[in-house]
Amino acid sequence: MKKVLVSLLAAASALVAFSGCAKENAVKMGTNAAFVPFEYLEGQEIVGFDATMGELIAKDYGKELKIVDMEFDSLIAALQSGSIDFIAAGMTATEERRQNVDFSEPYYSSKQVIIVKADDDSVSSVEVLNDSGKSVGCQAGTTGELYIEENLPQAKCESFKTAIDASLALKNGSISAIIIDELPAKSIVKNTPELKIVDDDFATEEYAIAVKKGNTELLDSINKTIAKMKENGNYEKLLEAFMPADGNIKVLRAKDLM
Repeated sequence: MKKVLVSLLAAASALVAFSGCAKENAVKMGTNAAFVPFEYLEGQEIVGFDATMGELIAKDYGKELKIVDMEFDSLIAALQSGSIDFIAAGMTATEERRQNVDFSEPYYSSKQVIIVKADDDSVSSVEVLNDSGKSVGCQAGTTGELYIEENLPQAKCESFKTAIDASLALKNGSISAIIIDELPAKSIVKNTPELKIVDDDFATEEYAIAVKKGNTELLDSINKTIAKMKENGNYEKLLEAFMPADGNIKVLRAKDLM
């Protein structure tokens, strides 16, 4: 009986150890899957430029990738608590965020744009939105929100969980305009003919991967992956797939690049 008990305890210990190893074999990427073409849902699967890049990062890091979808403004807190290992979510490397996370080398240059109703010719530049009668929408926690708060003090800033929610509010007349990153804006306008983008360059920025402060091992590995992607042509392949000139996105996975 004693031998049986010892054997059972040993087996249980081995199972616990195996479970621990299984958990450790995954690297967790936090994102907000409502940001086409960087991360979005196709059926029940999260795909996009960042999702495929995350697969390449995990492969080079020697682990499997687990993507954790959450609200954008919860990502940094989740990273700090250890719920996720890195953030790939079209996140701009701002000085304010650098106080709380470490960023990789930039992997994409973007800009903020304005979306208005297609029949609205009153907004010719961002300065026009700085009016007490204007309600300007954005996605919560993004640089669009920060831009409105810092540069349009007279306007009312309306934050939404996703850019799609903001576009619906604009479409039904609840807000006057939206400030958001260029590529998601193009996707929204393509699928919503009632809206258009205003031609006005007013804010540029760079996306980077965020890791917990001090996690140099993972950060170094991510930077090596980004550099390798640009050297071996995979970066250009991802751009061509997810950001084609004709707007017809093709989902490209890491397995397609290996």
